[in-house]
Amino acid sequence: MKKKLILAIETSCDETSAAIIEEGKIILSNIVASQIKSHQRFGGVVPEVASRHHVEQITLIIEEALLEADVTYNELSAVAVTEGPGLVGALLVGVNAAKAIAFAHDLPLIAVNHIKGHIFANQLVKPLNFPIMSLVVSGGHTELIYMESEDSYEIIGETRDDAVGEAFDKIGRVLGVPYPGGRHIDQMAHEGKDTYDFPRAMIRDDNFDFSFSGLKSSFINTVHNAKQKNEKLDHNDLAASFQAAVIDVLVSKTIRAAKLKSVNQLVLSGGVAANKGLRTALKKAVAEELNDVELLIPPLELCGDNAAMIGAAAYINLKNKDYADYTLNGRPGLTV
Repeated sequence: MKKKLILAIETSCDETSAAIIEEGKIILSNIVASQIKSHQRFGGVVPEVASRHHVEQITLIIEEALLEADVTYNELSAVAVTEGPGLVGALLVGVNAAKAIAFAHDLPLIAVNHIKGHIFANQLVKPLNFPIMSLVVSGGHTELIYMESEDSYEIIGETRDDAVGEAFDKIGRVLGVPYPGGRHIDQMAHEGKDTYDFPRAMIRDDNFDFSFSGLKSSFINTVHNAKQKNEKLDHNDLAASFQAAVIDVLVSKTIRAAKLKSVNQLVLSGGVAANKGLRTALKKAVAEELNDVELLIPPLELCGDNAAMIGAAAYINLKNKDYADYTLNGRPGLTV
């Protein structure tokens, strides 16, 4: 029987990526072109700059993915692409490239939700055993998603203001570390101690929603007040205290949600899943409080935006023959 091969494309933000995925679980190639250096001088992603870089890179990245996988267009079973959420200009580059390839080579076209892609990055490590609870943490998203089956999604908690990755980047700017700030804050946190009493917003609330704007404001006020008084603050301790506050809330609510829904697996996903402090704390909490629940955390290269995760999620559509047509468009505000 012919193996199912999917060409997947991801251009939702500032990474141009293409991958070849076999049977929804084997990575034959996963090429990612990052734009971090272009956006660093602005302290964040500039949508117009991101779109232009995608236009410059998209055909080269697709060709490299096919070459590395040693696959031709004739061997493909489908083309999959992120339709949203994301930056509309960036999404359109990937969507139009996918539609062109699907039309030129008479291939099924599959539209993939970026958030679902992050969850299914774990499918590339180990089969998902439903029901599962997924904590999705990235620059644009902080959500707890319950999945009873592979095509069932229920958001039971989400951020009411800043996404956790966004908060990390804003704190990074205050501390003067390069963009993106999350990785640097994580490194500094391991050198410092939790000595500042930053708020754990909504940690004891009955719901599973998150809020990080108050924590961000408390952090900024602490730094600004110290500057006005000419007091020196330990940046490593500040980073450690901020990260501890974030992790306490994320882990506490995630564990409660997993207990409530009686899941088989707890799945961590998204760019902030690369945070060592969060990974360590979640492993410890699961071992202590969820003895019968398996924790899945993707390797670092599958935490950030990449096309492999889009190919993994698209395999469900391929099995169900759930295809998109040529009216497919970028959907920046798409939810699961």
